[in-house]
Amino acid sequence: MKTFFKVLVTCVFCTLFALSCSRKKDKFISRNYHAVTAEYNVLFNGYNALEAGKSTLNDSYFDNYWELLPVERMQISEDILLPGQSRNENFTIAEDKAAKAIQKHSMHIDGKEKNPQMDEAYLLLGKARYFDQRFIPALEAFNYILYKYAASDKINQAKIWREKTNMRLDNNELAIKNLKRLLRYADLEGQDLADASSTLAQAYINTQVIDTAITKLGVAAQATKSHDERGRYLFIQGQLYNELGKKDSANMAFDKVVALNRKTPRVYWVVAHLEKINNFDFENGDKLAMSEMLNELEENRENRPYLDKIYHQIAVYHLRNGSESIATRYFNKSLRTNTKDTYLKAKNYEILGDMNFDNSVYAKAGQYYDSTMMNMTDNSKPFRVMKRKRDNLKDVILYEGIAKVDDSIIGLVNMPDADRQAYFSEYVAELKRKDEALKAQEEAAKRNSGLVTVNNQIGGVRTGTPGQAALFYFYNPTTVAYGKNEFVKIWGDRAVEDNWRLSSKGISTGSATVEPVVVAETASDDERFDPEFYISKIPSDEKVIDSISKERNYAYYQLGLIYKEKFKEYELSKDKFQDLLESEPEERLVLPSKYHLYKIYELLGETDEAEIAKKEIISKYPDSRYAHILEHPELVTDADENSPQYIYEKLYEQYENQEFQTVISKCEEYINRFDGETIVAKFELLKASASGRLNGFEAYSEGVNRVAVEYANTDEGKQAKHIVSKVLPRLASKEFAADVEGVSEHYKVVFSFTNESDEAISKFKTTLDEVLKNISNYYVLKSSIDVYNANTLFVVVHGLKTKQLAETFHQILLSKDKSKINVPYFVASSTNYQIIQIHKNLDDYLNLYNK
Repeated sequence: MKTFFKVLVTCVFCTLFALSCSRKKDKFISRNYHAVTAEYNVLFNGYNALEAGKSTLNDSYFDNYWELLPVERMQISEDILLPGQSRNENFTIAEDKAAKAIQKHSMHIDGKEKNPQMDEAYLLLGKARYFDQRFIPALEAFNYILYKYAASDKINQAKIWREKTNMRLDNNELAIKNLKRLLRYADLEGQDLADASSTLAQAYINTQVIDTAITKLGVAAQATKSHDERGRYLFIQGQLYNELGKKDSANMAFDKVVALNRKTPRVYWVVAHLEKINNFDFENGDKLAMSEMLNELEENRENRPYLDKIYHQIAVYHLRNGSESIATRYFNKSLRTNTKDTYLKAKNYEILGDMNFDNSVYAKAGQYYDSTMMNMTDNSKPFRVMKRKRDNLKDVILYEGIAKVDDSIIGLVNMPDADRQAYFSEYVAELKRKDEALKAQEEAAKRNSGLVTVNNQIGGVRTGTPGQAALFYFYNPTTVAYGKNEFVKIWGDRAVEDNWRLSSKGISTGSATVEPVVVAETASDDERFDPEFYISKIPSDEKVIDSISKERNYAYYQLGLIYKEKFKEYELSKDKFQDLLESEPEERLVLPSKYHLYKIYELLGETDEAEIAKKEIISKYPDSRYAHILEHPELVTDADENSPQYIYEKLYEQYENQEFQTVISKCEEYINRFDGETIVAKFELLKASASGRLNGFEAYSEGVNRVAVEYANTDEGKQAKHIVSKVLPRLASKEFAADVEGVSEHYKVVFSFTNESDEAISKFKTTLDEVLKNISNYYVLKSSIDVYNANTLFVVVHGLKTKQLAETFHQILLSKDKSKINVPYFVASSTNYQIIQIHKNLDDYLNLYNK
């Protein structure tokens, strides 16, 4: 009986408690039950999920200290999400928890909210949406708090978060206005003051009001309770001072970051030091104290994760101080840290490239620029700028490579037999020594079965775990030997120097630079150790040697032009032209080289050499264009009739006038006359176009392909390559288009004249124009003379909009004019007319047309 009574009482009590916890009744138990349940259950879990999501964001966010940092560490993604998708699962959970708290624990009675935790729920809802980058829904949540919970203790936080959201929506002016009102009328303190001030500072940064942003960041740094935030705000303050050019004030801000020491993240401490180094005054600063700071930063063990940035800044310091060799070493040390900062990698490579460019080492500069682009975002503005810079070096790298290889071969060809024998004997002996060393290392490695694991003590300290203590790799001579063996197998024998991985490293001897390793890799074991094998590979055929010499000479000529015209490196250009003239080049390169040397002597102020060169050109080549220029410089203008550019422009006018045969023959003449000059590629491409217009697709294809191959590194060669890959495939089809009813197409009436005089054709066109004028009230037609081939011309009527109208062309003429146009004609659509002109297949079309 007692048990039954207890159960009954318990059930009654639970029923009464459940009924008293209704969300519809404003009772003490109901209010406190829903408030406590919401706060310590749903909202507690929601805020935990929010913090987990923020932690994930912070871990994945990468600050770019080379630019102005944002106040809030949050990466904005441009990805578009579908409905129901989320960027972070934790934010979805937080939002669901906030929604659950509102749905199950809201007590909205008589127009008022009785649960004091609902403002927290809406704040959580807004924050979850904000960090999930759904800013419009987040703004709705924050506005709802301001609308419904004006007396809430979270009202100031809601206002601050609303303005954060407004800024993300680019409503910076509105955010500034609202935050200024909040700071003026609300008694903010502590973290609320820090959040409002930092948010306002970001809004001012966005609107480029830098001085005010600095002031607000100072307020935020002083008010915040977080040392992490304080270090960030002070660092940004220093960056802003730098933007204003106030380096002393910037250094004071960075000193405050340094003073925080371990209270703030180490990265802020390090980059604050680096910014101070960057602001160093080389004229008035204490270089000894700066050197000590650099050494301390480099040697401090706590700074190891940031050595990439430290090495870079040390390199920049030494570069500004005029110590290029030390700077180069530190830039390479920064790269060898395997940093994940792609911007830093690109910066290191770019500076190294610029250093080599300034020192006229263009091939090496090009390699560094290649590495720079690999660490840039494709098609970004910096990438495009760097690509243009790299493309300017393409020709010089190409011709330097050709000259280097050909010089090597010619050097071996000209080397006496005894010297060849001695050189390759020494090379073979070195190969044998390396092979013996490798075999010894391999045998040692096999005996020790790779990495040896034994119990050992190094420096009195036992390493490893009991029973399996491993030696440190470099303390074991066997494993070191094995590693060296593997390295040589993969990379070959490389000198200890920067950029050792570059394939351009060779073996130098005398005047020839050769790479017998390439030959050795394809040889058998017997051949590898036979000097005669390498000697037999040296070309002996006079035609081959002559071809190599011509290729080398042309490379020298092109390098001389490039250094002179593109890079203004007159000393380098002079060396190339002088080397060319000393190598007995073919006659076509001699005169242009001497003329360019004359101009270089003038530019360098070497008047005596310039006068000697001038007299030699005038005396030896009196009928040349160059002699004419030197004798009568006052007559040489941009419109000089003998200048290649003027000749090309006149010839192009003839091309537009359809004088194709004349253009072809003249192009051949000028190609021979200006051989060796850059404008030859223009004449070649013009000749290909004229040949195509006169002789058809095959001739055009052949000419364009030749330009694409022979002048690949010129603008015309690149244009020809584009034509070959993109245009020719579209023009290749010879199939005529069928006439389809209802399809919009213009038609042409074509009168064909074969072996007729130009005068007769011109007279017929004049008559045709008069006839067409007489029907101009009904039809808008015009005529033209088009070249078909060397023997045939077309007189074409344009403007006929239907096939039927074109085929009855004679009938639309006035009666008095019909007798004037008594020449047979055929009709073709614009598409088919184009095919006829491209492929010169008129007979095929007429056979089809007559059917």
